[in-house]
Amino acid sequence: MSKPNSKIYLPILFALLFALGYILGRKSNGLQIDSLFNASKGKHKINRLLDLIDREYVDEVNTDSIVDVTVNGILEKLDPHSVYIPKSQLAQVTESMEGNFVGIGINFYMYKDTLTVLQPILNGPSYRAGIQAGDRILVANNKQLFNKKLTNEQLFTILKGEMDTKVNLLVYRKAEKRKFNVTISRAKIPVKSVEIALMLQPKKGYIKVNRFAETTYSEFHQALVQLKQQGMTEVIVDLRGNGGGYLEMAVAMADEFLKKDELIVKTKNRAKHEERSLATEKGIFESGKISVLVDENSASASEIFAGAIQDNDRGSIIGRRTFGKGLVQKEMKLDDGSAVRLTVARYYTPSGRSIQKPYSDKNYFNEFEKRSVTGELYQKDSIKVVDSLRYKTKKGRIVYGGGGIIPDVFVPLSASHDEEGLALLLQTDFINYFAFEKVDAKRMYFKKFTQPTLKKEIYENPLYFKQFQGYVTQNGFSFTLVKHKTEVLDYLYAAFTKQLFGDKAYYQIVLPKDKMIKKVL
Repeated sequence: MSKPNSKIYLPILFALLFALGYILGRKSNGLQIDSLFNASKGKHKINRLLDLIDREYVDEVNTDSIVDVTVNGILEKLDPHSVYIPKSQLAQVTESMEGNFVGIGINFYMYKDTLTVLQPILNGPSYRAGIQAGDRILVANNKQLFNKKLTNEQLFTILKGEMDTKVNLLVYRKAEKRKFNVTISRAKIPVKSVEIALMLQPKKGYIKVNRFAETTYSEFHQALVQLKQQGMTEVIVDLRGNGGGYLEMAVAMADEFLKKDELIVKTKNRAKHEERSLATEKGIFESGKISVLVDENSASASEIFAGAIQDNDRGSIIGRRTFGKGLVQKEMKLDDGSAVRLTVARYYTPSGRSIQKPYSDKNYFNEFEKRSVTGELYQKDSIKVVDSLRYKTKKGRIVYGGGGIIPDVFVPLSASHDEEGLALLLQTDFINYFAFEKVDAKRMYFKKFTQPTLKKEIYENPLYFKQFQGYVTQNGFSFTLVKHKTEVLDYLYAAFTKQLFGDKAYYQIVLPKDKMIKKVL
């Protein structure tokens, strides 16, 4: 019979007590520790059971794994957004929300089982050390990185590390057919929230925000300032696919567009305490036109921003109904290096509506499939509204709560599955990988192109279209591209442009072809 392990038992007790969420405050208030030890009978029962298993169970048991299962089971009974984050995953989650990580600064993918650099991050450690697109990293600190079938997580573990620590690399430069050694000092690498900011037309700007992290507002404000300096009087804020993040960042962004004392959002906790976030006089775009692009994957902080703009009649919401998450989470670090995100409040848009959809549905997160079946993704009339959840905007327009933000201007997906599948294919990294491999095979040849001569090359040389059709087929897709040849060539040109001239040039080609952008323009 094994003896109780007190080193395991104490963290278990703390983990369970924290996971139960007994007395949690807002992020700014911290924890109220003094009530944690007023344990109920239910908590004593869990603790006694774990102690019994630890002392008496016939086989050796990883007690930490039991705690993980127990904590997950407790949180699953609450709501879909109260979650447990194991220690093994917390660092990656934290990096995404902090807006930076420490590493060598490359975008890469495994091409034929070899770590291949797509691009070094501008002004990052690898960029400064002379690493180029197409370089193969064969060895890092004496660890072989080729022919190993390593996962991205394994590669991150090798390439990331502590600030200013060194990584010794063996690199093969295919274009020059040579190997060389280089030592790179790890540094902070930004994880950008603002994916791109550019002028689409002389007075119309575009800003794509992909998350609401700690750096989001500062990035967004900088983009807004730069575009205003270029003559922007109308802005498109693209929140499609943005699953949210920090509430405070959404509030700060909305403040740029709303006048002093206009309500942005209000939250209510269990004690019915209400906190209201009001706009200040600091907004730098309080009079210019704004359009907000959303879709079924725009959630949480994205919905706070869109709701503030819509309810104050400040601009137009364009796209499809958003996800429908109206809950606020607080993250609590636990003693063993894991964390709990617990729902501590509900938020309400300025008109007073909660946009949280019911979470009794077991398929809560599978919203795309449900909306596809009901036809909502293809026809605005298929969006179901509840008349009792009717609210009014500042100017008296009718809006509805109970499940996401319904756009002012609806833009459907294509009803043709073939066309929609093709659109997804052309707007993902798949076509970018094809372009990378073609450029990588003849870098010296492609270096001579300007954008106009590249465009002529792609559209007039039938080889590119033919090879891409073969690439699609080889990768298991059954699309016949001939009837979509013009669209395919447009995206091929954009993908090659991205490889040779960067992201901004790429977006300037693809955005004017986007259906939601067309609605605005």
